Amino acid sequence: MALKPFMKILQTAERVSPTDLSDNYVFQRSILAYYEAAKQVHGEVLELGTGEGYGIELLAPKSTRYVCADKHQPGVDLSIYPNVTFKQTSFPPLDFADNSFDFVITFQVIEHIPNDSLYVKEIFRVLKPGGKLIVTTPNKKMSITRNPWHVREYTLLELETLLLKSFQSVEKKGVSGNAKIMEYYNKNKASVRKITRFDVFNLQYVLPRQLLQIPYDLLNRMNRKKLLQNNTGLVSDIKMEDYTVQAADDQCFDWFYIATKK
Repeated sequence: MALKPFMKILQTAERVSPTDLSDNYVFQRSILAYYEAAKQVHGEVLELGTGEGYGIELLAPKSTRYVCADKHQPGVDLSIYPNVTFKQTSFPPLDFADNSFDFVITFQVIEHIPNDSLYVKEIFRVLKPGGKLIVTTPNKKMSITRNPWHVREYTLLELETLLLKSFQSVEKKGVSGNAKIMEYYNKNKASVRKITRFDVFNLQYVLPRQLLQIPYDLLNRMNRKKLLQNNTGLVSDIKMEDYTVQAADDQCFDWFYIATKK
């Protein structure tokens, strides 16, 4: 029984913290996606994979109804938002009626979904005609090492191909960083390489990902803490404005795609 809370802590380490400074590099990139989405969303909005919930304050005021769904409760007080409801659930499928939402938001989630085709089909189903899906996910080509929490990651073409199986049009954008961001990225890459050099048999790509999740989670957290300790000024100085959303290319850290149901 004592193992379950421990496992929950490890699993939620994938959820970026807005208060842990060692997460700042990832958090600022994550919050940018919500600011970009806030420029578009309106009406009835569904967020799949709410995480800590730090995007709710940006998107809920833009919505007439905001439904957030996740396996775990968000870390924010939802009672202050009269138009927000939370549904604790796993997906797919989605427990919502056809043509229910004007927008579906799903940030850094689809890479965790085993049946991604069904996931996209279900999102298409619950969107109203003219509705939009806004999705972010890591660019596989910019990943430094295997993340065993991810079922898969996508190239530019792979994500477009998946979305076009259901949607009629896809706008391809991505999140890129300036010189400050690239400095951190390169330091992070060098630090990770020091760890993975011991993996002479490339076991990270051979062993079942479930077997690697706990070691990865612990090493990932230790690595971020060490980078913060050795580069405090750089890490703390990273701001959302150091990232930009632009036309997608292979140098983007995350994809930011907008798919439309016509």
